[in-house]
Amino acid sequence: MQLLKVMARVLEYPTEELQASKDALNAAVLEDSRLPRQKKEQVLRCLDLLCEGDLLDLQESYVGTFDKGRATSLLLFEHVHGESRDRGQAMVDLMEEYRRNGLEIDARELPDYLPLFLEYLSTRPWDEIRNWLEDIHHILGLLAERLYQRDSLYHVVMDSLLVLSGRQSDRQALAKLVASEERDDTPDALDKVWEEEMVKFVDDQGSSCNTGGVVGQRRRELEQTQTIHLSDQLMTDATPRPSGNA
Repeated sequence: MQLLKVMARVLEYPTEELQASKDALNAAVLEDSRLPRQKKEQVLRCLDLLCEGDLLDLQESYVGTFDKGRATSLLLFEHVHGESRDRGQAMVDLMEEYRRNGLEIDARELPDYLPLFLEYLSTRPWDEIRNWLEDIHHILGLLAERLYQRDSLYHVVMDSLLVLSGRQSDRQALAKLVASEERDDTPDALDKVWEEEMVKFVDDQGSSCNTGGVVGQRRRELEQTQTIHLSDQLMTDATPRPSGNA
């Protein structure tokens, strides 16, 4: 399903390659037969903004949206398991799912990274795609509302994926919930997290060889996971994004 590849590209760190691929991306959206016309128009508008905007501004906005705090993280299991050990097992299980379907392992990446997951789904039959999207519809709905309330253009992608899942979210309830949340991407919130993790790191250095908290979680994830490379990409030259997802 080419539309899912488009959404994967849109959710990745903005690059010159993305902007140069505007015509191919637009064509894939227009050719899709499952997304309603209104949603297609919104996705096309999103592509216009990404492909015609100033690249440095877009990159700065992307980092501010997805790489500060966890509320809008593109790592799916972070919204389900947080830092628990269950997250590690869930990633192992997902990696096995990729391998069972013959995907070539090319480089290191976290398997629950949403753009990667969408690329995987783009190779699967529609019924399977629908089932997977239905399984994560609660995450998509929450991300959509958080991004919407932050005036982010990326909420369009989450809304469109939610439509494809066939599940409706309670927008009123989500809007109320998100409005009541304390932002985790403010300077004060980020400083607090950093201070807490530094304390944990120092404690671990003095007590054992294991590293806890976010620092340890990231280290364990990078040690046990790899990225999936799909040969039939819309863009043949994908540039790695300089952020914490890899």
